[in-house]
Amino acid sequence: MPFEFGIKDIIDILSVAVLLYYVYKLMRDSGSLNVFYGILVFAGLWIVVSQMLEMRLMGSIFDKLVSVGVLAMIILFQEDIRRFFLTLGSHRRLNVIARMFFKDSKDSENDKEVMPIVMACMNMSKNKVGALIVIERSMSLLDIVRSGETIDANINQRLIENIFFKNSPLHDGAMLIRNNRIAAAGCILPVSHSQNIPKELGLRHRAALGITQESDAVAVIVSEETGGISVAQKGEFHLRLSPEQLEKYLVDAIS
Repeated sequence: MPFEFGIKDIIDILSVAVLLYYVYKLMRDSGSLNVFYGILVFAGLWIVVSQMLEMRLMGSIFDKLVSVGVLAMIILFQEDIRRFFLTLGSHRRLNVIARMFFKDSKDSENDKEVMPIVMACMNMSKNKVGALIVIERSMSLLDIVRSGETIDANINQRLIENIFFKNSPLHDGAMLIRNNRIAAAGCILPVSHSQNIPKELGLRHRAALGITQESDAVAVIVSEETGGISVAQKGEFHLRLSPEQLEKYLVDAIS
């Protein structure tokens, strides 16, 4: 019987490719790429043993390992899987479409919200005042807001600088921006325990990386030691940014 290749097969192949890409992206963001490669090797062996060579004994062993392994993977990577589905169901893709129709008005609004943050970070960098600003995106950070002091104010340069002033009682925590407003300050963030963080980066950077590993938020860090401005996003650092680069990251985060 000749092999038939139709539109269903193309859709099937594309679906598997997309699924593998998202699994790869999930593992990469969580720092578990070696686990992903191990899963691919195991899946390849399982197909060869069970389907191609039809080795019954080894095939049955692999089948049992697969059934148990799926449950083990869900338990081990439950936070990453949760973040994956939250991102998949987020409304940010709709925002991209909306910006195509309302670009001019949206850009002007973003400038009003972004520039106070950029100017405040520039001044704090100049004076080596440590700061940690988290911008909520599609995934809710209400629990983080509740861990700090509620402010609920417009984004204002002077207010940001006062929050992180060295003698301020809130300067050690994170400031969180939610719905284009300063929602809270002095917030407690989850700290990343990644071994890949450079040793010269302190607790603020670890906290920034931690919140971006558990959500799609963007975190801005001003180093108290060097005055350097950094951004953490998707579990990765972008260090020593210029004001222009910071503005670009913030526009993408807030829009």
